[in-house]
Amino acid sequence: MRFHASGAFRFLSLVVAAVVLSSGSILAQDTRQNTQPHDTLVKPGNRMIPNGAKEKAKGIIVRREADTFSVSDNTNVETVVLLTDRTSVKSKGGFFRFGKDYEVTSLLRGLKVEVEGRGNSEGQLVAEKIRFSSSDLETARVVDSRVAPVEEANRRLSGQVEEASEIAKSARGEAGRAHERISALDDYTVQDSANVYFRVNSAMISPEDRRALDDLAHKASTTKGYVIEIAGFADSTGNVQRNRVLSQQRADAVVRYLQENHDIPLRRMITPFGYGETRPVADNATSEGRRQNRRVEVKILVSKGINGTSS
Repeated sequence: MRFHASGAFRFLSLVVAAVVLSSGSILAQDTRQNTQPHDTLVKPGNRMIPNGAKEKAKGIIVRREADTFSVSDNTNVETVVLLTDRTSVKSKGGFFRFGKDYEVTSLLRGLKVEVEGRGNSEGQLVAEKIRFSSSDLETARVVDSRVAPVEEANRRLSGQVEEASEIAKSARGEAGRAHERISALDDYTVQDSANVYFRVNSAMISPEDRRALDDLAHKASTTKGYVIEIAGFADSTGNVQRNRVLSQQRADAVVRYLQENHDIPLRRMITPFGYGETRPVADNATSEGRRQNRRVEVKILVSKGINGTSS
């Protein structure tokens, strides 16, 4: 899949900047008085879709939640899109060919999309059809792999700000705790996690690791407002491109297992990405190290804002 290098770099820079600005706006929300649940939150200035009206939205995905995502158009106006089990997700078809079906897990931040649907009572656009180009999806995957380190830095910054503000909030009482809840809406914490390990050149889940996924799925089913992050990896044997494909296949195998065996909605499993041989957790020079690197990391993430908790 090819795309113009300079264009992709400019696109990548814009999306990373959007993520940084988005994270910064979350830290500034301490002055707002809004305690709506996160999944139904429509921020001031966002586009409100009339209830029952058939509408379209076109732009870049700038936020992704368990059941919703936000699309920003050329004028920086955002539309909150609600996903359902009936939402059709496809790539655009070319001349004399049909588009390819995709799972909702492919709706990554940075992806340019076109959405058709109807408004609901909360001003959201309930998606009936979502379309995008295959080349834009490849670009979005590259963007997502670059954005993760930026977000991690912002999470650390958010934690430092929260820690400093705790001292002041202790004197402000209940009003301060309400502000803290708002500022933490987009601050996810890891509720639980599991690693799934694979044999060489394999994407098959072992019986032992299936039991680990069963336990994790049970915990997720009793957790409010959860999303599941899934990331696949490979050891350093073989060529780089093959390892990328293999790590993606491993991540997809975990997604399929959780959906088919525990009926976890695909819209709650975000960013199943294959990182290849990057980000090793052990030394690839040893057999045990390579075994630990042939893995999929599965994490249950919960919004601190939804659960009313803080670090």
